[in-house]
Amino acid sequence: MDRRWVGPYGYEIVPAVRAGRQVLRIRKHGWLIADCVSVAEVARHVDLADLCEVIALPMDRRYKAAG
Repeated sequence: MDRRWVGPYGYEIVPAVRAGRQVLRIRKHGWLIADCVSVAEVARHVDLADLCEVIALPMDRRYKAAG
């Protein structure tokens, strides 16, 4: 899973590549808000202190759903 951060009010920030350059893509409720080239740009849209990184935890095989 790639890195991503979520915040209040439906904000999500994910790394992306635009025109060969890495950006931080901001979405709100799935809608594209901005592609930012710096963290300072992200801070213009959302309070950085409100963001939480989403971390995928390894799944215990004992609890894996039968497929």
